[in-house]
Amino acid sequence: MATIDFPTEIKALRSTLESIESVSDPEVLRAKIADLSEKASAPDLWDDPDAAQKVTSALSAAQSELERVKKLGQRIDDVETLVEMGQEMEDEDTLVEAETEVGAIRKDLDQLEVRTLLAGEYDAREAVVTIRAGAGGVDAADFAEMLLRMYLRWAERHGYSTTVLDTSYAEEAGLKSATFEVKAPYAFGHLSVEAGTHRLVRISPFDNQGRRQTSFAAVEVIPLIEQTDSIEIPESEIKVDVFRSSGPGGQSVNTTDSAVRMTHIPTGIVVSMQNEKSQIQNRAAALRVLQSRLLLVRQEEENAKKKELAGDIKASWGDQMRSYVLQPYQMVKDLRTEHEVGNPSAVFDGDIDDFIEAGIRWRRGAQQDA
Repeated sequence: MATIDFPTEIKALRSTLESIESVSDPEVLRAKIADLSEKASAPDLWDDPDAAQKVTSALSAAQSELERVKKLGQRIDDVETLVEMGQEMEDEDTLVEAETEVGAIRKDLDQLEVRTLLAGEYDAREAVVTIRAGAGGVDAADFAEMLLRMYLRWAERHGYSTTVLDTSYAEEAGLKSATFEVKAPYAFGHLSVEAGTHRLVRISPFDNQGRRQTSFAAVEVIPLIEQTDSIEIPESEIKVDVFRSSGPGGQSVNTTDSAVRMTHIPTGIVVSMQNEKSQIQNRAAALRVLQSRLLLVRQEEENAKKKELAGDIKASWGDQMRSYVLQPYQMVKDLRTEHEVGNPSAVFDGDIDDFIEAGIRWRRGAQQDA
């Protein structure tokens, strides 16, 4: 039996869609699509594969965003018609169907509305994510691998392209660390709220006595550097070491010294790359990630200066931002937003949109309160 006030709900849906359109501006999107379509049709587009990839990705994203706004408007019109039919025919099944669709539209609008909250300097960028095992021994290494799969599955669900840049395997199981790119507009804006310390509580599969184990993994998210960014690193500030790439358990997967470890001497930042086939490719990838990390350091220094001038600002993220509990009960809870679910399996399979949305809204609220 339908239990909602349809006129009020539909009016609220239209209001939310209008606020989204005021930010995304369909006319601006159409102009952007026309410009990108012209660039994409250029006969020499793929002479520069990197530039071509950026053009086609931006075009696809703009087309997708415009289509989502148009479809949501049509769905609101359709559900309004469905309600009128149900009320005229006094058909309860039709009204229940309309109520379900109203809920589905609200959820899709909420997700689209989150995009309008991503207005940070680098939010529109692609992202580079690094996961590192923390305290907890082999369980922490296994947890790091679980998180890597979780984020790759999340990207796959959205059709985002990913590239694993570096993996350092632990001796017994799991990963010491892994670095990957998410090649999609606003990937950094979305994933930046995932940065911090994640905690896993479970019965350890590596403990002969079946004891409960708590382990930790750190997630770092940085915006991908672009050619327009002015991050120049003098050669004298970089130390480059080369070594052979290796797979799980130390097994060699490359007989040449193609892997690269790049150290930025002034800051001590270290970047390793081994997943490309040549030393030149790994060196270029390492330099790009190093530049991205230095870009984030520069932004953090600027923010620190602003905080010093403004005084103490509420919005501390803290070290431990989310707990994944498998024993003695099943729950995943974000400690900043209080958002929680009782299905860790779905979360580890990439179902983290609600956590990301809650994090983005929490961050915006904290910034406004500051």
